[in-house]
Amino acid sequence: MLRGESRLTRPAQYALVYREGRSLVSERLVLRWRPNSLGISRTGISVSRRVGGAVTRNRVKRRLRENMRRVRVTAGWDVVFLARPSAGTASYFQIGKSVTSLLSRAGILIG
Repeated sequence: MLRGESRLTRPAQYALVYREGRSLVSERLVLRWRPNSLGISRTGISVSRRVGGAVTRNRVKRRLRENMRRVRVTAGWDVVFLARPSAGTASYFQIGKSVTSLLSRAGILIG
């Protein structure tokens, strides 16, 4: 699978997940997800300026991407993680715990 195939890349794709998807909230992250008609799952990350400066936002995105590489999501879902302001001070392991917790609560985590 190509790297870009597993990501949401266009604003319209994000808008569809926001409009038609379901959501769950944790202390550090918000998960929005909806089924897609593809045989793969795609992931998107949104980190606003409320989280912190550019260095902090990029750190949160790197930590989220790495945690998503380590978990397996059931095929056929579009998933968007939105970082809350407390994610800016969270460690890699705290973000990972939030990711696995939200995905398992949504019922789309494998294992």
